[in-house]
Amino acid sequence: MENRSSDSKNLIEGFISSRVRGRGLDRRTERAYRLDLEHFYAWAEQRRSGGTASEKNFVSEAETESGSWEDWMEAYLDYLNKERKLSFSTLYRKNRVFGYYLSYLVKQGIISDCRSLKPIKEGEEPGRRGEPSQALLSKKEADAFFEAMNREYDGLDSEFRRRVCLRDMVMMELLFYHKIEISELLRLDVQDYDQKAGTLVVRRKRGKDVTVRLFSHELQKKMALWLKERKSFQKEGQYYDRLFLSKLGKPLSMEMFIQIFDKYRRLAGIEKKLTPKDLKENCMKQYAKELVMEKWR
Repeated sequence: MENRSSDSKNLIEGFISSRVRGRGLDRRTERAYRLDLEHFYAWAEQRRSGGTASEKNFVSEAETESGSWEDWMEAYLDYLNKERKLSFSTLYRKNRVFGYYLSYLVKQGIISDCRSLKPIKEGEEPGRRGEPSQALLSKKEADAFFEAMNREYDGLDSEFRRRVCLRDMVMMELLFYHKIEISELLRLDVQDYDQKAGTLVVRRKRGKDVTVRLFSHELQKKMALWLKERKSFQKEGQYYDRLFLSKLGKPLSMEMFIQIFDKYRRLAGIEKKLTPKDLKENCMKQYAKELVMEKWR
């Protein structure tokens, strides 16, 4: 396996240019892909230079064998799982990025062939392979999450805080009940929503627009109310038309969105370590149809 810093940097940059910039993906994706690969190379180099004699022999042999890249990447993912205890969603993303990278190396003639990496199985927690995942929400917990938001909204005396809570409710319901990525949600503009038709145009990362219908009349009502209330946050400038604004009239960052999610997770009494992505994927994969039938007619 090639792990000299100058060569690895060139390979990473070539991959980023081809896979990320060449496909029109955003800068967050570029940064995530680059860090995933840089951290992998740094870990491999550390193991190579500071490992035991048997580890060094393995590296020497692996560098000359087809498939050594896959072996090293799987060992690294196993380390991140058992030692660093990273979440399933993070491990899954890294596994996918490494697969893309291997395909790139084959196309560039760096390696002659590659096999698929062992999949990261859903339902596994870091360091607890084979046991049920604690990262997924039960239906009861998902209900509690939204009930916590509704309780806060009903109990607030401040009109300003009610506007903020309304914004958060609309965002979380869009994320939970519709196939919208967080980054896509935060990029939405006011003109992307057709209030009369109840449809939302979502700009995908690769430039393809998708029209999503808000099939909940309750959510449509909340969206209409938010469009009136957001004027209190709206300021002249570059982000005048952004659908979801911060208190200062600027776009919400990913970090701010995660803080909002964590706030209501705690209010709902959910102790699991979750991300907004877990909320969205859990609904889509486990019981989306059931919730749609119950709540969204």
